Amino acid sequence: MTNEEEALFGIDKLNLARSDIPAVTHVDYSARVQTVHADTNPRSHALIVRFKAKTGCPVLINTSFNVRSEPIVCTPEDAFRCFMGNEIEVLVVGNCMLRKSQQNPALKIDYKDEFEPD
Repeated sequence: MTNEEEALFGIDKLNLARSDIPAVTHVDYSARVQTVHADTNPRSHALIVRFKAKTGCPVLINTSFNVRSEPIVCTPEDAFRCFMGNEIEVLVVGNCMLRKSQQNPALKIDYKDEFEPD
């Protein structure tokens, strides 16, 4: 980082591009990398290989799945409810893939005004 970038604090420092994959690169330039091997997890490995072939990026982000102040998703029903309450465009659960654009709009939940921003 430049001296000017070093002097930044909080959100200003978070907004710096720290790598080609900023969503997984912490402010201190570290990351929690997990590897997937074809012999121990063939399905996930195949997904990552296909994702890399399409995007050039061999990384998928694994994060907690919930909306602020809500518990972490534990069931397919929780996943669908959370999916319908945020800007995620596609939800994959097991062998099922759902596109937000193909869901009943009446099931949409609006969390935007539900919680005070940090």
